[in-house]
Amino acid sequence: MKYRNFPGTDIRASEVGFGVWTVATTWWGITDRHVAIALLRRAYDLGITFYDTADTYEDGGAETILAEAFTPEQRREITIATKFGYDIYNSAADPNQRERPQNWEPSYVRFAVEKSLQRLQSDRIDFYQMHNPRIEALRRDDLLATLEALKQEGKIRAYGAALGPAIDERQADESRYIIENTGLAAVQIIYNLLEQQVGSPIFETARAHGKGVLARVPHASGLLEGNLNTETTFAPGDHRNWRMTTNEKKRLWLDRGLRKVEKLGFIAEEAGRTISQAAVQFILSEPSMVSVLPNIYDAPQLEMLARSVDTPPLSPSELRQISDLHAHDYYLDPQAAPPANLA
Repeated sequence: MKYRNFPGTDIRASEVGFGVWTVATTWWGITDRHVAIALLRRAYDLGITFYDTADTYEDGGAETILAEAFTPEQRREITIATKFGYDIYNSAADPNQRERPQNWEPSYVRFAVEKSLQRLQSDRIDFYQMHNPRIEALRRDDLLATLEALKQEGKIRAYGAALGPAIDERQADESRYIIENTGLAAVQIIYNLLEQQVGSPIFETARAHGKGVLARVPHASGLLEGNLNTETTFAPGDHRNWRMTTNEKKRLWLDRGLRKVEKLGFIAEEAGRTISQAAVQFILSEPSMVSVLPNIYDAPQLEMLARSVDTPPLSPSELRQISDLHAHDYYLDPQAAPPANLA
């Protein structure tokens, strides 16, 4: 495994991290807590030291599972990121169905951090993230002052924002605002070979201001893992079913997405990587990137992803070809034709 620091801090993260929501919720088919804990422990054995969770995942259950998975000695060797902002204590809404109300009041933030510390069985949170804030929250001086105070008190080591929930082009503006106007150490976004609309506009700004970026959904919800085809169906409860509720939605996401993936063979097996590993290397080619957070759901996939950092980095020629494909929507329009040579 290889490691990077959050810019301006001594907080270190493995280049491949672990998004805990896939093992702590049922959205990816894992229903056995023992299986989840075994995956977390195997990740640690493979050198993965960065674990990203949130208080809203299973109403704190995704934090308690980390406390159960690791010994106090291991806790000192790993970096834990969690999130806050959704009021999981005063809302009866089903967290798996729709967004809950958010609360950015300083008193609530202090309450939430203490609850997370209790569930994590820890005396500090390494990276504390606002969970899907809108620009109005990011402009709250009292919120940012509270986060700075928590940092000074040693309850958190650094803070940031995870933007979402779904990808939205306004998040590029939110990211730029964060980078240019706050003390946040990093911003978490959806970014992958097929969905670059938030990341690409902000990387230069992040580098210029010494801020980091975290990438989640690096495999476009499975499209870039090499396991899906046009006949794929998902188990009940799998969150990807919402993308397939009509033939038109399936065509736009699954069928069209797979046609794009076919165009990427030149960075995969032809270059000594799986398409899944190439997707990770593409993200890591960005200097401001701190860690990639794949959706991990079984041991063979975990081990393959951990080896991603040891595969060949993407070459300048490969990156130019990817940029051209993305700029032209992968030339799916039959009237479009790619240039003869971008090497």
